Amino acid sequence: MIEASCHCGAVRIEIPEAPERLTECNCSMCRRLATRWAYYTRGQITIHKAPDATVAYAQGDRTLATHHCRVCGCTTHWEGIGPEYSERVAVNARLFEPADLEGIRVRRFDGADTWEFLD
Repeated sequence: MIEASCHCGAVRIEIPEAPERLTECNCSMCRRLATRWAYYTRGQITIHKAPDATVAYAQGDRTLATHHCRVCGCTTHWEGIGPEYSERVAVNARLFEPADLEGIRVRRFDGADTWEFLD
């Protein structure tokens, strides 16, 4: 079991295993947030938080809701809200302990232009 946590601890996310890879995206949102995403399905993760502990932001085509902690502001995860992404969740791997990420490949994704991996 791996745990991710925002800075203040108001949001904790339990993950059953390390991700196969991390994705660093350069879209207008991700580059500003400096996130690295670890992808899972809704059933694979458990989010521990009070009902109003996160604030969600749905940009552009409104297929994803990106959450951040209401207290410390850390971006914690995104959840798919559109039909094609409804089961998909990404956790901000920058919230994991560094030791939990050792050896995991980081792939660079061009979300700003081509929608292809750059590596």
